[in-house]
This record gives sequence, structure tokens and C-alpha cells, in this order.
Amino acid sequence: MYNNKECAEYLKKNEAYSRLMRELRKKWESFGRTAGSVTLKNVTEAERRAISGIVGKSFTDGTVTITFREFEQGLQKTRFAPINMKTVMEEYFASPLQTNQEQKDQKQREREEFFGRLLTCFEGCGENRPTAFHWIREMQDRKKYGYQILIKEFVREPKAAEILVRNVGSALIRLEETGGEESLLAVFAASVSGNPHYFDRGTVAGQLLTHAVCFWKNADVPQSAYEWRECMQSVGIVPDNIASMVHVFGVRLETADGPHPAYEAFYHRKEPYVLTAENLKSIIGAKAEHNRVYVVENEMVFLYLVENAKDQDVSIVCTSGQLRVAAIRLLDQLAESGADICYSGDLDPAGMDIADRLWQRYGDRLHLWRMGSGDYRESMSGEELSEVQLVKLKRLKNVTLCHTAELVQEENLAGYQENLLGKLLDDVLSGCRMYGKTKR
Repeated sequence: MYNNKECAEYLKKNEAYSRLMRELRKKWESFGRTAGSVTLKNVTEAERRAISGIVGKSFTDGTVTITFREFEQGLQKTRFAPINMKTVMEEYFASPLQTNQEQKDQKQREREEFFGRLLTCFEGCGENRPTAFHWIREMQDRKKYGYQILIKEFVREPKAAEILVRNVGSALIRLEETGGEESLLAVFAASVSGNPHYFDRGTVAGQLLTHAVCFWKNADVPQSAYEWRECMQSVGIVPDNIASMVHVFGVRLETADGPHPAYEAFYHRKEPYVLTAENLKSIIGAKAEHNRVYVVENEMVFLYLVENAKDQDVSIVCTSGQLRVAAIRLLDQLAESGADICYSGDLDPAGMDIADRLWQRYGDRLHLWRMGSGDYRESMSGEELSEVQLVKLKRLKNVTLCHTAELVQEENLAGYQENLLGKLLDDVLSGCRMYGKTKR
């Protein structure tokens, strides 16, 4: 009669065996039998005595090396004999022993069963297989379009991962059925999941939906907030257009019925105004003074320029840091009208990255304004940059910015627009004098 349970209980009660048993388990998982040897370093006196008592060997230094077979044979000579080593270890760890390959095979089976349930769920949705079915199949076969995000959730909580894919799949089906009809993101998310924030950009569900839409539209995964908004809007999902805004001065806006009366009033009163992405939905054109618009990154710089140049015929826009949908839409319309865009941002990695992306978008229409090496020296602060920040400089494409980046890397200090206020204002006023002041 085997005494496996009693043997396991004895080993569990003696903490001196715990480290050895963990190492023996690793050997079983590798070989599937009592094979190989283990080495324990910096053993305690209790560990040395406990192991010596089983294998019948003396250990004098701080390292113990024994074979798996020695330990098993030692147990077969104790009062617990006979024992089955595999059963003893399963009793000890309170779980079945599996080799690494068996564990790998089991995980693979579980994933296949997981995807099989999902495919079955969407296979019966309508006469033809919906996009959701093909998206799931693509994730499974090619490990793309959100696969890594999904598997991470599956490993953490399989049931929650299944609900996640069902919700995203249902969302795809609704989008197909509505044919691009607009729906607010929060309303759409609530209708699918009951949670208005379910598909927000930062959530797991939001990320997975983005990948699913990219599969559907055969598009690249968005790399910025603006690209994400464009991706969502391409299928009729409208994010929060109120939060996306841009500050504007001296720009005239056109609607299908003529000049926009509210913003035309701001224009004639020489007052700055705030323009949201929602407001821009009715705007079909934008016009800058003398076909030139000065664009700055910082709100304080914007207000300083407006306050000191408001008596001039000048157009100034503030993007408030990272480019938002409202800013991009307005700049798109200004570029389409033939306006030159003079852009000035902070001379740090983040600001230069924004400038480079604008240059890549607008090409010759975009003129870098006070962002050269000499400007950097005058704008330098005492704020040191981190290695993480400096990585952004390696992605720059514009030649001028690349030259400035070399100096930024050398000095390792951030440069800010606020340190160039006087020169920025002089440039704006010089531009006004060049064209001459015109009445509105």
C-alpha cells in the first residue's frame, strides 16, 4: 500500500524541504520523470540536515547538489515506503504535474476552444458571415488586429475576455448595419455594453474595437489621438467633439450660407475665440489675413501675441500642445485656402515632434518659425531632459529640426517659447508691416 499522502504531508510540514521540492518540480516539468540534478546554494543548517537525512549523504559547505533519483530512492527507504514520486509531488503541490510541453499543449487547446466558441457565436449572425467573424478568424490565424491585447486579457480572466470580444463583435455588426450613420461614442458604447465609457480610447475594449475597425477598413492602427478620431469617424462613431478645441484670432470662417455670424463678430471686434470640433462641423472654409497664419503651441504665448498685435490685421492660432482634431481641421481648411502656416512650438522633444508631424502633413505650406539652432540657444531653460524624452528626437524627418535636435541632445536642456516672446512678437508685427495695415 502506497503512503503518498502521508509522505507529502511530512515534507510540507518541514519548511526545510520547500526550496528543494520547487526545484524538483521544475525537473519533472522538463523531463516528465525523476531525472536530472538540482543545486541549492546558500543552504541553511536546517536544509542541510533535512536533505542529508533523506539521501544519506553529508554536506559540509553552503551548496547542496543531489540528483532527483537520489531523493526518490532515499524516500523509498523511509517509513513512508513504498511511494510514487509523481503522486507525492502532486499531493505536495495540490495540483497535477504536467511537463512544459503538456502545459503548452493545454494552453493551446484552451485558446483554440476559446476562439472556437467566439467563431460559433458570430457564425450564425445573418445569412452571410459578418465582419466580426472574419476579424476573429484573422486574429486567430495571423495573430494580428488586437490578438496580443486579447490574449493578455484571456490569460488574466478567460470569461471576461470572451465577454469583451462578444461586445466588440456586436459593435462591428451594428456599425455594418447602420452603414456609417453617425452616433456619439458614449451613446454607442452604452447601447452595446451598458457603459458609456466602455469604448473610450484608453480602455481595453476601446483598443480592441480600434483594431477591429482597422481590420474592417484595411487601415493602419492609429498612432495619435487625431488618427484615432479619424478612424472612429470613418465608421460613424463620433467622439467627444466638445473637448477638442482650438484658440483662434483673426480667422474668418465660412459656412454653406456665408460667413459664420458668431465668429464673424469676433473677427470684427478683434477678439480671440474658442472653436470646438463640434463647431467646425458646419464650417466649409477658413481664411487667414494675407494668407498667413501664425500658429503657436502655448496659450500664454498666444494671449501675449494677441494682446500686442490685436490692432493689426493678423491671424493667430493656438494648438495648446498636442494636436487635437479641432486644430487639425482648422489648419486643413487654412492650408486648402492657400494660407502659409508659420508654426512655432517649444524646443523640447515633444514640441519638436509636433512640429515635425505638422511639416509632414502640410509640406511646403508649413514654415518652421523660430525653431532653429540659434533660437534654441536663446530659448534654453534649466530643465534637463530624460533619456525617454530624447528618444523622440530620433524620429524627426525635417532637416532644420534634425539640426536643432543635435544641439538639444548636446545641451540636454528644454527650450521654451516663453523665452522668445519678444522675437515672436517682432516677427508678427514685421509681417503686418510687410503687407500694410488694412481695414476690416
